[in-house]
Amino acid sequence: MAQADPAPAQNPGWLVGNPSAVQVAAALWMGSVGLLILGLQPVLLGALLDEHRIDLDQLGLVAMAEIIAIGLGSALATMLFSTRQLRLKSTFLLLALMLLDWAMSLAASPNAILIVRALAGIVEGGLVAVSIELIARSSDAERMGGYFVTLQTLAQCALAFVLGRWIIQSPPAGAAGANAGFLVLAAVCAASVIPALLVPTEYGAIPKQGGGMDGVLTTRSILALLGILTFFMCIGAIWAFLEPLGGRRGVDSQTVAFMVSASLGAQVLGAFAATALQSRVGYATAIVGCVVVAIVAVAVLDIGASLTMFWTAVLAIGFVWMFIIPFQIGQTIAADSSRSAALLVPAANLFGAALGPLAASIFVTGDDASAVPVFAIAADVASLVLFGLFLMTSRRRALA
Repeated sequence: MAQADPAPAQNPGWLVGNPSAVQVAAALWMGSVGLLILGLQPVLLGALLDEHRIDLDQLGLVAMAEIIAIGLGSALATMLFSTRQLRLKSTFLLLALMLLDWAMSLAASPNAILIVRALAGIVEGGLVAVSIELIARSSDAERMGGYFVTLQTLAQCALAFVLGRWIIQSPPAGAAGANAGFLVLAAVCAASVIPALLVPTEYGAIPKQGGGMDGVLTTRSILALLGILTFFMCIGAIWAFLEPLGGRRGVDSQTVAFMVSASLGAQVLGAFAATALQSRVGYATAIVGCVVVAIVAVAVLDIGASLTMFWTAVLAIGFVWMFIIPFQIGQTIAADSSRSAALLVPAANLFGAALGPLAASIFVTGDDASAVPVFAIAADVASLVLFGLFLMTSRRRALA
């Protein structure tokens, strides 16, 4: 969203403005609603598959389209729209998303489902931008980012449990399983209008930084964003092909499904840990550590380890998935003190998560997914190389 004029009230905890704790929580909840679908896609799209409304190929296409649309919507909102009248804009986005979730009950064909979910993704990206714009104005953006990922993962985990246990399997009267799930999402959007009325009325402009060497289109910012994208290409590829990878090692599909559910808990722990440790661990240490853990975990999935090791690798990937995000925000702020690059972090990780399975599928032959771990490790190594180049460029700038 384009920057507005600075608000008069300021606080050392904020670069501009002085939002209350209630306003902060409300703004972070907007983005959490926008990202709810990421934790619910396996449940909701799986229900559509079971009802024969989409096939397996169409499921992947719908999932990818919505994830890419969220990233695109977030990037467009941060670049094109002002941060004025945020309560009105948040309310409008929530009501639009509510209608699109309700419209899933009318989507009778795979093409209609694809269109509705892609449009929903654009709207969801706009809600994410409300949160990211707030985080970018915090003096401690890594800590605020930790709060954000914690809130979103807790919400995803809780709603995934509710939908899977009580809604999809035993839908309310008059609603089919998948439709009931999307109606619950619509109800969440409607209820979220109340906190939307509590977000700050506007965000002030981020103060200009001296030096004139910042911005998105600089070497450091591009290296940082590409490193984020390639890391999440690894995560996305492994997650999309986890079931066939488990099958290669004798892990049945039910166990893999349970692992995916358990990984939501690992993601929550990762978000909590990042929030607790962000003030004591530098972004460089955290990012390198997460990339190395991801490489080792993917290697374990590929070498035919025991079931216990397979479990450990899956949970480790879930943990670093959320742990790394606040530190990536810190990296982009180090790259660009105007914080424009930080606003694109959600777009970079969502595009990476969506493009990873697509790129990995090029190397898949029939049911043989043996090339996927090799691709995922290559993506992680590329992320590590890009981060090394980022550090070298940062050092040269510091010396200059």
